Amino acid sequence: MDYSQANKNLFLATMAFVMSFALWGLISGLAPLLKTEYGLTVTQTSIAVAIPVVLGSLGRIPMGVLTDRIGGRLVFTALLLFGLVPALALAIDHSYGSLLAWGFFLGLMGSSFAIGIGFVSPWFPQEKQGTALGLFGVGNMGQSLAVFGGPLLAATIGINFTFLTFGLASLLWGLVFLRWAQNAMPSAPPKTVGQSLQVLREEPIAWVLSVFYFLTFGGFVALGVFLPTLLKDFFHLEVADAGARTAGFVILATVARPFGGWLADRIGGRRLLLYVFSGLAVLAWFLLSDSIYLFTAGALGIAIGLGLGNGGVFKLVPKFFPKQTGTVTGLVGAAGGLGGFFPPIVLGVLRDNTGGYAGGYLLLSAFALGCLVLLWLFPAFREGRQMAQRTQD
Repeated sequence: MDYSQANKNLFLATMAFVMSFALWGLISGLAPLLKTEYGLTVTQTSIAVAIPVVLGSLGRIPMGVLTDRIGGRLVFTALLLFGLVPALALAIDHSYGSLLAWGFFLGLMGSSFAIGIGFVSPWFPQEKQGTALGLFGVGNMGQSLAVFGGPLLAATIGINFTFLTFGLASLLWGLVFLRWAQNAMPSAPPKTVGQSLQVLREEPIAWVLSVFYFLTFGGFVALGVFLPTLLKDFFHLEVADAGARTAGFVILATVARPFGGWLADRIGGRRLLLYVFSGLAVLAWFLLSDSIYLFTAGALGIAIGLGLGNGGVFKLVPKFFPKQTGTVTGLVGAAGGLGGFFPPIVLGVLRDNTGGYAGGYLLLSAFALGCLVLLWLFPAFREGRQMAQRTQD
């Protein structure tokens, strides 16, 4: 099989994901600066950081369905072009209310994940999908551009022009994607919206995978968006230092993701996730330490675990749902996004009311143990049941 076209479209989609995620994570990257500029509490800051996650999460379901229906080329292009609108508004209107309102619409960029998975997976056979989708997941790197590059750029040209610069980058790549991206040839007629959504009603494993992604991707997003604020507040680091450390977390998790997909191709997604959930349950306890060194060790270990887990989950999605990858990715991706919405708010409330973040770290450990039990007990994983036959009918 000639993979040249497949690899070209994988590259275009990955870069589109980078641009989308950079814009999606920009408020979190600028959060320490915005907190000072607007005189916000930790809770107010955490709400501003979490707001973009809402639409980015819920938007993944309709975006996944649209991708299954009309193909990812047009859907991804429209999203990238739209990115300029909230970025421009945030550059012009300076208030906390505007930050919340336009931040909500900026969150639509987070739905890019469901589009990309549905666009990329048909280009590759099942035995290659774990690796291909893991490589696509490198687009998470866009968040490191936001949390590290955003503050550096803002220090040079100001917050307003930083929003505008990221918005223009999204617009530019939208035009590139429209010109050169291609949809894979469909192997079956597109399903109606009702048929696409039917799988979410009838297949409980789709919801189980959503729980797993709530932890693996939600944990990645939550720590990625809140670490700059947490490190500055609790360890009294400078904004640039906190941003650099957060960028390291994001990069490590992102690099681990394609390796997780590759590993899942070889040992299976279930076995990989058993190791991941066990490790996360232990590593969360390292975050309880007041030592920056132990905290860093725990955070970096968690970054690796979350990255591997992301790759493992999305080895299983096209395996169980080869004909409705976009739709199921929308559900699973929405759960992952919501997993990134709640923890920053919880951590902010805990900090304002208890003076620390310990309760949040313990919740992370407990949730990982719950996923481990669910993975071990759920019949579909124990039996290795494939849904491909049913979804091809």
